[in-house]
Amino acid sequence: MRSGKQHFHTVDMPVAITPEMAGLIVPGDPDDPIALQFVPSALEQIILPQELFDPINDYDHSPVKALVHRHQNRVLLKPTNICAVYCRFCFRRDMVGPDGDTITQEDVEQALTYIEGHTEINEVILTGGDPLMLSPKKLAALMRRLKAIPHIRWIRFHTRVPVVSPGKINDEMLVALGGTKPVIMAIHANHPREITAEVSTALARLANSSIVLLGQSVLLKGINDKVETLAELFETMMINRVKPYYLHHPDLTAGTSHFRFPLERGMVLMNGVRAQVSGICIPQYTLDIPGGVIKIAITPDTVQEIEGKPGAYLLRDP
Repeated sequence: MRSGKQHFHTVDMPVAITPEMAGLIVPGDPDDPIALQFVPSALEQIILPQELFDPINDYDHSPVKALVHRHQNRVLLKPTNICAVYCRFCFRRDMVGPDGDTITQEDVEQALTYIEGHTEINEVILTGGDPLMLSPKKLAALMRRLKAIPHIRWIRFHTRVPVVSPGKINDEMLVALGGTKPVIMAIHANHPREITAEVSTALARLANSSIVLLGQSVLLKGINDKVETLAELFETMMINRVKPYYLHHPDLTAGTSHFRFPLERGMVLMNGVRAQVSGICIPQYTLDIPGGVIKIAITPDTVQEIEGKPGAYLLRDP
């Protein structure tokens, strides 16, 4: 991951922000951490030579559309390509939205048939798009299909919806999520201001329904790259029964260089957070190696800057 000469290229990505998130933006503040996540910037037109439109290589690990099988025992199932909001740093920015990879019911059926035929798979991770953008009726039908597969032990969701549109976590949605197999939900939030009173209510409803809640965040320049901000975010998650799970270093996604900074700075920030909060509030600081090889923990043992090549790193995976 080496810095290089910039060049310009048009990056198209839909714009969507929910009323809840729009209401948190401070008008006239160019550095507002909520606005920076959702409002387009001219900086998105800057594409570095090392940046990729599929940075974790989803396409090459998709035996059928709507499914990614990168790891032997688990798969990503993408039942929709639609999100409630479109994050400007999204690593699937070329795939999601109205002009992205449209997912049909036939695509989902083919993916389910694949899962049924591969008994080594014991975990299905619903992602997308955002799986909670499905109607409760469609979600309930999908959950029934997945829970009926004997070798699936639990189902995981990756979602922004409980934070950006908490009103969707209603009784009908909770019924659709319920059942006998464990449901784990990784909640995406990047700034403590996102977790409002309404969000806390939605998270409590999920937790009270026996859904295991995990926290996912992305370390973003100008948004949450301060020890105090990260500490408050992780503690706020824990207060709401969300265990901080992953803090992602931004991927090499085309048009997102303004959100990234050196890995060393991220390690310094995490050391500062560890000095301030309880160990139960600390997520794993991770990086998806470009090309979809593996996700690694970012530590001095796994990341080494290459001598004489500033910004280039040797990464060691398991």
